Amino acid sequence: MQNRIEKKFVQLKENKKKALACFVTSGDPNLEFSEKIIKSLPKFGADIIEIGIPFSDPMADGPTIQRSSLRAINAGINISKTLKIVKNFRKEDNSTPIILMGYFNPIYQFGLKKFFSNCNNLGVDGLIIVDLPPEEDDLIQNLTIKNNIHNIRLIAPTTEINRVKKIAASSKGFLYYVSVMGITGTKKPSIESVKRSVSSIKKYTNLPILVGFGINSYSQIKKLNQFSEGCVVGSAIIKIIEESKKKEMTNQKILTNINKFLIKLKKK
Repeated sequence: MQNRIEKKFVQLKENKKKALACFVTSGDPNLEFSEKIIKSLPKFGADIIEIGIPFSDPMADGPTIQRSSLRAINAGINISKTLKIVKNFRKEDNSTPIILMGYFNPIYQFGLKKFFSNCNNLGVDGLIIVDLPPEEDDLIQNLTIKNNIHNIRLIAPTTEINRVKKIAASSKGFLYYVSVMGITGTKKPSIESVKRSVSSIKKYTNLPILVGFGINSYSQIKKLNQFSEGCVVGSAIIKIIEESKKKEMTNQKILTNINKFLIKLKKK
């Protein structure tokens, strides 16, 4: 059975478009409004939605996403409530791919079989486990296949070619190229450096490649889309939520601000 991620990339290619994947943290700033934000993203131009599972020690995340995780944890958000958001989203949208992004420990504690079964039943299409290397694939490989959940992997600027081959061979859906060294949302990528790396990776895989980390403008996306299949934007969206809340804006105003930002990114 074809996964929604594959269907989306086929559709985008047919329409000569590139993917815009949007990341938000589940339950930030609270469960109810987080669900509303996620439901609104496809209407605002998101082709793929990445939902971060809150974790107390998010080592790959910058300060903005770390704070969003903390807000979500303080609001009582966990994997069960994250899956509930997905369930409610699927009542209104059965075509937009949903990817859960997080760390292995909370998933392991939840129960691997239970987690993957719930993901399949509720409409999750892919999974990015930041701290699970290809060498540990045996822990989840059968479960990803059985439940049609694509295991999406990160490739960093420092990843050696032999490891790129290994990562590409064990990934499905797309590859996520980390455009800068370090944590999310803290630096801007060097377009030429990213281009060289993505061109090199494409020699070893036919999977689409999305570029993420430090992306927050149309000019960046326009350049990156020339040699990739799309971009991932996360910290910039979460910053809008965070700053709007500080200014005590209404939820509707926050949604409007996110919409305006994504329109600028796609220049519709």
